[in-house]
Amino acid sequence: MKKTLIVVDMQNDFIDMALGTKEAVAIVPKVKEKIAEYVNNKDEIIFTRDTHFEDYLQTAEGRKLPVEHCIKGTRGWQIADGLYVEGCKIIDKPNFGWPNWKEEQLEEVEMIGLCTDICVVSNALIIKAAFPDIPVKVDSSCCAGVTVESHEAALKVMQMCQVEVV
Repeated sequence: MKKTLIVVDMQNDFIDMALGTKEAVAIVPKVKEKIAEYVNNKDEIIFTRDTHFEDYLQTAEGRKLPVEHCIKGTRGWQIADGLYVEGCKIIDKPNFGWPNWKEEQLEEVEMIGLCTDICVVSNALIIKAAFPDIPVKVDSSCCAGVTVESHEAALKVMQMCQVEVV
């Protein structure tokens, strides 16, 4: 069975720039280890990248979260140094969840990244709905939320929707 690691939005703006947190900074070494494990096993790795444009503050999301972040081409938009693996697919997604997961050939999924309570939970639930019979797992030690409390709440939501949280 093909295993896929989905690395959600491990971008500078979410780690230590515009919307960064100490919890996000703290998971970077564990994320590197998890990516290396998948590389060593020759498993598939897909990176997602939150992608906005100069008009972000005029968008529906920008009006509710008025902090410019992940503007295409900026340092904040880039995947953090040392995480991206050459040749891996990158999905530039314009909002929390990528609606086109059904186009991927997913058989077994593990998810890690940022933010647990926004983009990780959104994508986990989309994938679980699109592929109800495949294992979907989230490694909570490789995720961080906007707050510790919202991180924990998102993990509980995913568990209730049959996403395995480890």
